[in-house]
Amino acid sequence: MTHSALLIAVMAAVTMLLRFLPFLIFRKKTPKYVSYLGKVLPPAVIGMLVIYCLKDITPFTAPFGIPALVAAAVVVGLQIWKRNSLISILAGTAVYMLISQGLVYFDF
Repeated sequence: MTHSALLIAVMAAVTMLLRFLPFLIFRKKTPKYVSYLGKVLPPAVIGMLVIYCLKDITPFTAPFGIPALVAAAVVVGLQIWKRNSLISILAGTAVYMLISQGLVYFDF
């Protein structure tokens, strides 16, 4: 029990340090390269996640990637409509799980 509590305390301290460190280092002015990275990294990470999620699609064997593509379309549609990332991601995940677990059936 003590070991687990110490692990959690150390992880919390390191996480807080990593979150607060930029504010401590760049008190006066944020360098241009940090601002640049703040602009280009989020779309790059999203692009990498999309590629990772769709990398195992096999277009010539059932289910032809339909669960992943339908879920991706739901995420994109909801994001355009609602502009709420949490709703988009949760709905896309739910749709993917419903289709991939066979609760929503497509006859191929």
